[in-house]
Amino acid sequence: MSEDNHKTVLTLDAGGTNFVFTAIAANKEIVSPIQLPSNGNNLSLCLQTIKDGFTAVKKQLKEAPAAISFAFPGPSDFPNGIIGDLFNMPAFRGGVPLGGILEEEFNIPVFINNDGDLYAYGEAIAGYLPYINQLMEKAGNEKRFRNLVGFTLGTGFGAGIVRNGELYLGDNSGAAEVWLLRNRINPTTNAEEGISIRAIKRVYAECAKIDIQNSPEPKDIYEIGIGMKPGNRDAAIEAFRQMAVILGDVISNVLTLTDGIAVIGGGIAGAQQLIMPALLQEMRSNYISYGGNSYPRLAQRVCNLDDADDLEVFIKGETKEILIPGTSRTQQYDAMKRVGVAFSKIGTSQAIALGAYNYAVNKLGN
Repeated sequence: MSEDNHKTVLTLDAGGTNFVFTAIAANKEIVSPIQLPSNGNNLSLCLQTIKDGFTAVKKQLKEAPAAISFAFPGPSDFPNGIIGDLFNMPAFRGGVPLGGILEEEFNIPVFINNDGDLYAYGEAIAGYLPYINQLMEKAGNEKRFRNLVGFTLGTGFGAGIVRNGELYLGDNSGAAEVWLLRNRINPTTNAEEGISIRAIKRVYAECAKIDIQNSPEPKDIYEIGIGMKPGNRDAAIEAFRQMAVILGDVISNVLTLTDGIAVIGGGIAGAQQLIMPALLQEMRSNYISYGGNSYPRLAQRVCNLDDADDLEVFIKGETKEILIPGTSRTQQYDAMKRVGVAFSKIGTSQAIALGAYNYAVNKLGN
């Protein structure tokens, strides 16, 4: 681990209701988190809350922090630290230079990103990607995966793309806005209308023939679906099936471009048992040509990395040793093209925090 990896970074989990402040060093939380109300309706009070939270964390440290790094809602100009017109924090209207405000206050670099981006970065740097590559190294397979897309399922639908260890942000800080991809089941609207808390509640209410105001929360719908709670089980299963079909379509489209691993997190990800079957069925489905021929929608084999057998296939691959003509030399290569899909092992909040930390460390190192 380099010297930079031991630097301390202040970070923040910025929710619409509460802010949770902490500090990380060497990929570990080193203080007791501090939670404060966000005060998102009052700009001056909200900014003071953010300053107070970081100040309180700083007082717990034995050495001065090297940077501040955290996720904040968009739309925003993240590279320049400017927060735009937030839906759930109306005080931020017209552009607020939050990064500049905090740099003036604490006199250290400030890095702000989208939560989906930092989730993906955390999984790529300190989560699922190193986990998979360690398994491949242990198995003696020389192939390594370097590209990861992280998807977050919750109040909304977000994502981030990491390519070869670097977070891909786009020219307008708007890369991986997957919530705007087309809805597979209702093509007149966007994917988030089918992949979100409100979507699960809506479909359950429609199938159970109840008013949406009386629809249970997704956690309850999941427990109804697996038989843990009384309710309309068929409606619960259908609610998650529809979401899984739309999600599987989105993941397939994104992996067609990124060609790597997809890791799913967020509050709704806890319903993995009801999501994965239909998601895999969609990803492994076929196109039909005008001539009537059937062919897979993805060029790569789709592996469920949460299934032991699929994981073994993914790790082993199809390693071959071939002779280079005219020489006595051989060359090894893995002939199996495959992509993997899995649910987070480290959890969404930890992945975002690790993403924020490692993003800052990377920027400081550069």
